[in-house]
Amino acid sequence: MRHHVGAVAVKNKHILSTGYNGAAAGVKDCLELGCLRDELKIPSGTRHEICRGIHAEQNAIIQASLHGVSIEGATLYCTHSPCILCAKMLANARIKRFVTSGKYADDAFLDLFKEAGIEFELKTKPSLSIVPLD
Repeated sequence: MRHHVGAVAVKNKHILSTGYNGAAAGVKDCLELGCLRDELKIPSGTRHEICRGIHAEQNAIIQASLHGVSIEGATLYCTHSPCILCAKMLANARIKRFVTSGKYADDAFLDLFKEAGIEFELKTKPSLSIVPLD
């Protein structure tokens, strides 16, 4: 029913914060309530305010804030490219670099990242199979 998205903010080889997508702490999610976006046939990448979910990038920023950790100048590794709302938050958090191997339905973040000086890297998706070493 939902994307499985994770994010990790890293600086100087240290993990600063992590986040994953899901409903706010202590409230029901779409798996329990049903998905309003699906019911209203809202396409992916639009009308973000309709969703109860908090994006992985947003949760990484929130977790850093809750624990008093600055992510300024950090690299954010994420399973998907950001929506425009997350891109604005990442620009204000002063993220330096964003690395992903997955594409989100919206590319509006690219112009904002360029203007904000955030490096964007789209990597080849790694293999998910485990191969034993001989």
